[in-house]
Amino acid sequence: MRVLIAGGAGYVGSRLVPALCERGYDVEVMDLLWFGNHLPPDVRVHQRDLFGVTEDDLRGFDQVIFLGGLSNDPMAEFSPAQNFVANGALPAYLAFVAKKAGVKRLIYASSCSVYGYTEDQLYTEDDPVTCGYPYGISKLQGERAALQLQDDTFSVIALRQGTVCGWSPRMRFDLIVNTMVKAALTTGTITVNNPSIWRPLLDIRDDVSAFTRAVQASYKLSGVFNVASGNFTVGQVADLVKEELERETSQRVKLDIRDVQDFRNYKVSCERATVELGFRPQYSVKDMVAEVMEHRADFGDFERDEFYNIRVFKKMA
Repeated sequence: MRVLIAGGAGYVGSRLVPALCERGYDVEVMDLLWFGNHLPPDVRVHQRDLFGVTEDDLRGFDQVIFLGGLSNDPMAEFSPAQNFVANGALPAYLAFVAKKAGVKRLIYASSCSVYGYTEDQLYTEDDPVTCGYPYGISKLQGERAALQLQDDTFSVIALRQGTVCGWSPRMRFDLIVNTMVKAALTTGTITVNNPSIWRPLLDIRDDVSAFTRAVQASYKLSGVFNVASGNFTVGQVADLVKEELERETSQRVKLDIRDVQDFRNYKVSCERATVELGFRPQYSVKDMVAEVMEHRADFGDFERDEFYNIRVFKKMA
């Protein structure tokens, strides 16, 4: 099976591409390479703008995975216009061209950010989405545009991912668990702005598993699926990171608990992904921390711009 991964040289793609190759898939990547190329040398990587992709480029691929676009709230808020183009219009265009080229399935990397703010409710894919921030709005636009093209000949699967954390060759330290690890190692203190808000978190290895299950699913299957390793309060995440780091380093980690208002609060049910995709998360917050620590010697200066998407993005603006 031939699989094209659009935006496949980023944080998730740098783990997903090798995993799919190991399973025998013929994988190619198209990416602007904003964050470099950390993929195995035998992977075919095309450095190009996805808006320039044509039917001829996609003809012969069985599936397309869309990992492109802007990846978090800071990038979206820095340039709302570019955010809506990259996260809303671009997946719509790619799905349209892919369908015309005879591709059988598009898998869209959506986000649980679409849920916005919820109170004491485990949200399913059928519950209303309320996000009023540029990032969540744009991810929902891309998701709905792609799903609109689904029919008997073209499957569309949208994975609403929790916040992905853990180690990748294209490392990021702007994700909640990774940020806490970096803060603890460099300052000895984890700052928690609001300990009561909920977040679904997703170990990057569980994320790779979710995309793999989507690739392997029957072409009769389409739809939206929440994928997360679990739901946690931010205070709970800080406690778990603190416990694991103190175990790993034998050094005390302090917590700085604050009360900063946050209008993003949500937790999700992944039952549909379990039942229909066979997705079963295997990893915990402590597992995320442990794997990051395994690669600690590789990071060097934790403040290098390449570890933070918004810094790289601002340089290119």
